[in-house]
Amino acid sequence: MTEEKTRFSDAELQDFRNLILQKIEKAEKDLSLLRESFSNDKNNGTDDTSPTFKAFEEGSETMNKEANAQLAIRQEKFIRDLKNALIRIENKTYGICRVTGKLIRKERLMMVPHATLSIEAKQGKTSK
Repeated sequence: MTEEKTRFSDAELQDFRNLILQKIEKAEKDLSLLRESFSNDKNNGTDDTSPTFKAFEEGSETMNKEANAQLAIRQEKFIRDLKNALIRIENKTYGICRVTGKLIRKERLMMVPHATLSIEAKQGKTSK
């Protein structure tokens, strides 16, 4: 009978740390782009076009800004979750399911490095 791992090794945690740092860097760049597009107030040269077209353009611009604001909020939460994952790495509690107490599968953490639940816990199929 093999003993079940209770935490990831320091080398594995370092690998996850590197992955998370890369994701944070990309996410912060994406957030910066979203903020730039949100604050972009250029009028796109519609001053001399018909009033109807300008109204459509302004309505579309408002919808885009609202969508970008929502995306920015989600991106900020994603960055916060990634930074919290870094704290768990420092505490050596990274990758431990907060419901079952067991290790989350490495493949899941590679895809969703800020995960705090195993697939079983997320689907409600836990047996402690």
